[in-house]
Amino acid sequence: MTVAVRVIPCLDVDAGRVVKGVNFVDIRDAGDPVELAAKYAADGADELVFLDITASSGDRETTYEVVRRTAEQVFIPLTVGGGVRSVADFDRLLRAGADKVGVNTAAIGRPELLTEASRTFGSQCVVLSVDTRRSAEQPSGFEVTTHGGRRSAGLDTLAWVRQAVGLGAGEILLNSMDADGTKAGFDVELIEAVRDVADVPIIASGGAGRPADFAPAVRAGADAVLAASVFHYGEFSIADVKEELAQAGYPVRRAA
Repeated sequence: MTVAVRVIPCLDVDAGRVVKGVNFVDIRDAGDPVELAAKYAADGADELVFLDITASSGDRETTYEVVRRTAEQVFIPLTVGGGVRSVADFDRLLRAGADKVGVNTAAIGRPELLTEASRTFGSQCVVLSVDTRRSAEQPSGFEVTTHGGRRSAGLDTLAWVRQAVGLGAGEILLNSMDADGTKAGFDVELIEAVRDVADVPIIASGGAGRPADFAPAVRAGADAVLAASVFHYGEFSIADVKEELAQAGYPVRRAA
Protein backbone atom coordinates (compact mmCIF):
# COMPACT_ATOMS: atom_id res chain seq x y z
CA MET A 1 0.00 0.00 0.00
CA THR A 2 1.53 3.34 -1.08
CA VAL A 3 -1.41 5.67 -0.46
CA ALA A 4 -1.50 6.99 3.09
CA VAL A 5 -4.20 5.58 5.33
CA ARG A 6 -6.65 8.33 6.22
CA VAL A 7 -7.69 8.87 9.84
CA ILE A 8 -11.09 10.59 9.99
CA PRO A 9 -12.95 11.97 12.99
CA CYS A 10 -16.74 11.82 12.62
CA LEU A 11 -18.90 14.58 14.00
CA ASP A 12 -22.56 13.67 14.48
CA VAL A 13 -24.33 17.02 14.38
CA ASP A 14 -27.77 17.68 15.84
CA ALA A 15 -29.18 21.21 15.68
CA GLY A 16 -25.70 22.67 15.29
CA ARG A 17 -24.00 20.72 18.11
CA VAL A 18 -21.81 17.63 18.04
CA VAL A 19 -23.38 14.70 19.89
CA LYS A 20 -22.46 11.07 20.50
CA GLY A 21 -24.17 8.00 21.92
CA VAL A 22 -23.87 4.22 21.91
CA ASN A 23 -25.65 2.38 19.09
CA PHE A 24 -27.19 5.75 18.17
CA VAL A 25 -28.96 6.14 21.54
CA ASP A 26 -28.11 7.76 24.89
CA ILE A 27 -27.03 10.88 23.03
CA ARG A 28 -24.91 13.46 24.86
CA ASP A 29 -23.38 16.80 23.84
CA ALA A 30 -19.76 16.79 22.67
CA GLY A 31 -19.20 20.40 21.65
CA ASP A 32 -19.23 22.97 18.86
CA PRO A 33 -18.61 21.37 15.45
CA VAL A 34 -16.49 24.19 14.05
CA GLU A 35 -14.24 24.28 17.12
CA LEU A 36 -13.86 20.51 17.07
CA ALA A 37 -13.18 20.48 13.34
CA ALA A 38 -10.42 23.08 13.72
CA LYS A 39 -8.89 21.13 16.59
CA TYR A 40 -8.91 17.89 14.62
CA ALA A 41 -7.37 19.55 11.57
CA ALA A 42 -4.57 20.91 13.76
CA ASP A 43 -4.16 17.46 15.33
CA GLY A 44 -3.52 15.85 11.93
CA ALA A 45 -6.93 14.59 10.80
CA ASP A 46 -6.81 13.74 7.10
CA GLU A 47 -10.50 14.40 6.51
CA LEU A 48 -13.65 15.14 8.49
CA VAL A 49 -17.12 13.64 8.28
CA PHE A 50 -20.19 15.57 9.43
CA LEU A 51 -23.42 13.61 9.78
CA ASP A 52 -26.64 15.51 10.44
CA ILE A 53 -28.26 12.81 12.55
CA THR A 54 -31.71 14.38 12.72
CA ALA A 55 -31.74 15.94 9.25
CA SER A 56 -35.25 17.27 9.57
CA SER A 57 -36.04 20.00 7.07
CA GLY A 58 -36.03 22.56 9.86
CA ASP A 59 -32.42 21.79 10.74
CA ARG A 60 -31.05 21.87 7.20
CA GLU A 61 -30.13 25.54 7.22
CA THR A 62 -28.26 24.97 10.48
CA THR A 63 -26.25 22.26 8.74
CA TYR A 64 -25.40 24.48 5.77
CA GLU A 65 -24.25 27.20 8.14
CA VAL A 66 -22.06 24.76 10.09
CA VAL A 67 -20.54 23.53 6.82
CA ARG A 68 -19.88 27.09 5.66
CA ARG A 69 -18.24 28.07 8.94
CA THR A 70 -16.13 24.92 8.97
CA ALA A 71 -14.99 25.27 5.36
CA GLU A 72 -13.84 28.83 6.09
CA GLN A 73 -11.54 27.62 8.87
CA VAL A 74 -10.55 24.07 7.99
CA PHE A 75 -8.68 23.09 4.85
CA ILE A 76 -8.91 19.31 4.82
CA PRO A 77 -11.60 17.40 2.89
CA LEU A 78 -15.05 17.51 4.44
CA THR A 79 -17.79 14.95 3.80
CA VAL A 80 -21.31 15.88 4.86
CA GLY A 81 -24.28 13.54 5.04
CA GLY A 82 -27.70 13.19 6.59
CA GLY A 83 -30.99 14.03 4.98
CA VAL A 84 -29.55 14.20 1.45
CA ARG A 85 -32.38 13.34 -0.91
CA SER A 86 -31.65 14.94 -4.27
CA VAL A 87 -29.01 16.29 -6.64
CA ALA A 88 -30.09 19.74 -5.42
CA ASP A 89 -29.06 18.74 -1.87
CA PHE A 90 -25.67 17.63 -3.20
CA ASP A 91 -25.33 20.98 -4.96
CA ARG A 92 -26.20 23.05 -1.89
CA LEU A 93 -23.79 21.17 0.36
CA LEU A 94 -20.95 21.35 -2.15
CA ARG A 95 -21.58 25.08 -2.63
CA ALA A 96 -21.56 25.51 1.16
CA GLY A 97 -18.07 24.04 1.28
CA ALA A 98 -18.39 20.25 1.46
CA ASP A 99 -15.92 18.31 -0.69
CA LYS A 100 -17.98 15.12 -0.69
CA VAL A 101 -21.58 14.28 0.13
CA GLY A 102 -22.79 11.20 1.95
CA VAL A 103 -26.08 9.60 1.02
CA ASN A 104 -27.84 6.64 2.57
CA THR A 105 -31.62 6.26 2.81
CA ALA A 106 -32.43 8.25 -0.33
CA ALA A 107 -30.15 6.04 -2.42
CA ILE A 108 -31.85 2.93 -1.08
CA GLY A 109 -35.23 4.35 -2.09
CA ARG A 110 -34.02 5.62 -5.45
CA PRO A 111 -30.67 4.13 -6.48
CA GLU A 112 -30.49 6.23 -9.65
CA LEU A 113 -29.69 9.21 -7.40
CA LEU A 114 -26.14 7.81 -7.25
CA THR A 115 -25.87 7.94 -11.04
CA GLU A 116 -27.38 11.42 -11.27
CA ALA A 117 -25.02 12.79 -8.62
CA SER A 118 -21.90 11.12 -10.01
CA ARG A 119 -22.63 12.36 -13.53
CA THR A 120 -23.24 15.88 -12.27
CA PHE A 121 -20.42 16.25 -9.76
CA GLY A 122 -18.11 13.28 -10.34
CA SER A 123 -18.13 9.98 -8.49
CA GLN A 124 -15.39 11.23 -6.14
CA CYS A 125 -18.04 13.47 -4.54
CA VAL A 126 -20.52 10.63 -3.96
CA VAL A 127 -20.06 8.72 -0.70
CA LEU A 128 -22.49 5.89 -0.05
CA SER A 129 -23.05 5.50 3.68
CA VAL A 130 -23.96 1.89 4.47
CA ASP A 131 -25.34 1.13 7.92
CA THR A 132 -25.17 -2.63 8.22
CA ARG A 133 -25.61 -5.38 10.77
CA ARG A 134 -25.41 -9.13 10.85
CA SER A 135 -28.47 -11.00 9.61
CA ALA A 136 -29.05 -14.67 8.92
CA GLU A 137 -31.79 -13.70 6.48
CA GLN A 138 -29.39 -12.34 3.83
CA PRO A 139 -27.06 -14.47 1.68
CA SER A 140 -23.93 -12.62 2.79
CA GLY A 141 -24.91 -12.66 6.45
CA PHE A 142 -25.14 -8.86 6.50
CA GLU A 143 -28.16 -6.63 5.89
CA VAL A 144 -28.54 -2.94 5.14
CA THR A 145 -30.39 -0.89 7.76
CA THR A 146 -31.88 2.59 8.03
CA HIS A 147 -33.01 4.83 10.90
CA GLY A 148 -29.77 4.47 12.85
CA GLY A 149 -29.69 0.71 12.48
CA ARG A 150 -33.17 0.19 13.88
CA ARG A 151 -34.94 -0.76 10.65
CA SER A 152 -34.02 -3.35 8.05
CA ALA A 153 -33.93 -2.14 4.46
CA GLY A 154 -34.45 -5.71 3.21
CA LEU A 155 -31.21 -5.58 1.22
CA ASP A 156 -28.15 -7.79 1.30
CA THR A 157 -25.21 -5.55 2.14
CA LEU A 158 -22.78 -6.96 -0.40
CA ALA A 159 -25.34 -6.95 -3.21
CA TRP A 160 -26.22 -3.34 -2.39
CA VAL A 161 -22.59 -2.21 -2.32
CA ARG A 162 -21.89 -3.92 -5.63
CA GLN A 163 -24.95 -2.28 -7.21
CA ALA A 164 -24.18 1.15 -5.75
CA VAL A 165 -20.59 1.17 -7.00
CA GLY A 166 -21.86 0.21 -10.44
CA LEU A 167 -24.26 3.15 -10.32
CA GLY A 168 -21.60 5.68 -9.47
CA ALA A 169 -20.79 5.64 -5.74
CA GLY A 170 -17.14 6.66 -5.47
CA GLU A 171 -16.53 5.71 -1.83
CA ILE A 172 -18.18 3.54 0.81
CA LEU A 173 -18.62 4.70 4.39
CA LEU A 174 -19.13 1.33 6.04
CA ASN A 175 -20.84 1.59 9.42
CA SER A 176 -21.06 -1.55 11.52
CA MET A 177 -24.19 -1.10 13.60
CA ASP A 178 -23.24 -4.12 15.71
CA ALA A 179 -19.93 -2.50 16.67
CA ASP A 180 -21.00 1.16 16.83
CA GLY A 181 -20.08 2.75 20.14
CA THR A 182 -19.03 -0.54 21.71
CA LYS A 183 -15.27 0.16 21.57
CA ALA A 184 -14.72 -3.55 20.99
CA GLY A 185 -12.86 -3.13 17.70
CA PHE A 186 -13.86 -2.81 14.05
CA ASP A 187 -15.81 -5.61 12.36
CA VAL A 188 -12.96 -7.00 10.25
CA GLU A 189 -15.09 -9.77 8.78
CA LEU A 190 -17.51 -7.16 7.43
CA ILE A 191 -14.69 -5.04 6.02
CA GLU A 192 -13.13 -8.04 4.28
CA ALA A 193 -16.46 -9.03 2.76
CA VAL A 194 -17.14 -5.56 1.37
CA ARG A 195 -13.56 -5.21 0.13
CA ASP A 196 -14.12 -8.31 -2.00
CA VAL A 197 -17.01 -6.69 -3.91
CA ALA A 198 -16.00 -3.00 -4.01
CA ASP A 199 -13.19 -1.47 -6.05
CA VAL A 200 -13.62 1.99 -4.50
CA PRO A 201 -12.19 3.31 -1.22
CA ILE A 202 -13.76 2.03 1.99
CA ILE A 203 -13.99 4.07 5.19
CA ALA A 204 -14.38 1.70 8.14
CA SER A 205 -16.62 2.96 10.95
CA GLY A 206 -17.87 1.52 14.21
CA GLY A 207 -16.09 -0.09 17.12
CA ALA A 208 -12.88 1.88 17.68
CA GLY A 209 -11.89 1.62 21.32
CA ARG A 210 -8.09 1.90 21.41
CA PRO A 211 -5.30 2.84 18.98
CA ALA A 212 -4.49 -0.82 18.35
CA ASP A 213 -7.96 -1.38 16.86
CA PHE A 214 -7.24 0.59 13.69
CA ALA A 215 -4.51 -1.45 11.98
CA PRO A 216 -6.66 -4.63 11.79
CA ALA A 217 -9.32 -2.62 9.92
CA VAL A 218 -6.74 -1.51 7.38
CA ARG A 219 -5.39 -5.04 7.10
CA ALA A 220 -8.95 -6.19 6.33
CA GLY A 221 -9.18 -3.77 3.43
CA ALA A 222 -10.14 -0.32 4.73
CA ASP A 223 -8.53 2.68 3.02
CA ALA A 224 -9.56 4.99 5.85
CA VAL A 225 -10.59 4.56 9.46
CA LEU A 226 -13.20 6.66 11.24
CA ALA A 227 -14.01 7.22 14.90
CA ALA A 228 -16.02 9.65 16.97
CA SER A 229 -16.40 9.43 20.74
CA VAL A 230 -12.85 8.23 21.46
CA PHE A 231 -11.56 11.43 19.86
CA HIS A 232 -14.28 13.75 21.20
CA TYR A 233 -13.69 12.74 24.81
CA GLY A 234 -9.89 12.64 24.58
CA GLU A 235 -9.45 8.92 25.19
CA PHE A 236 -6.63 9.00 22.66
CA SER A 237 -5.51 11.23 19.82
CA ILE A 238 -5.26 11.10 16.06
CA ALA A 239 -1.48 11.07 16.51
CA ASP A 240 -1.81 7.94 18.69
CA VAL A 241 -3.73 6.20 15.90
CA LYS A 242 -1.22 7.23 13.25
CA GLU A 243 1.66 6.00 15.39
CA GLU A 244 -0.01 2.59 15.73
CA LEU A 245 -0.64 2.45 11.98
CA ALA A 246 2.94 3.41 11.22
CA GLN A 247 4.23 0.79 13.65
CA ALA A 248 2.10 -1.75 11.78
CA GLY A 249 3.77 -0.74 8.52
CA TYR A 250 1.09 1.48 7.00
CA PRO A 251 1.91 4.89 5.50
CA VAL A 252 0.30 7.86 7.23
CA ARG A 253 0.46 11.62 6.88
CA ARG A 254 1.92 13.33 9.92
CA ALA A 255 0.61 16.58 11.35
CA ALA A 256 2.55 19.64 10.17
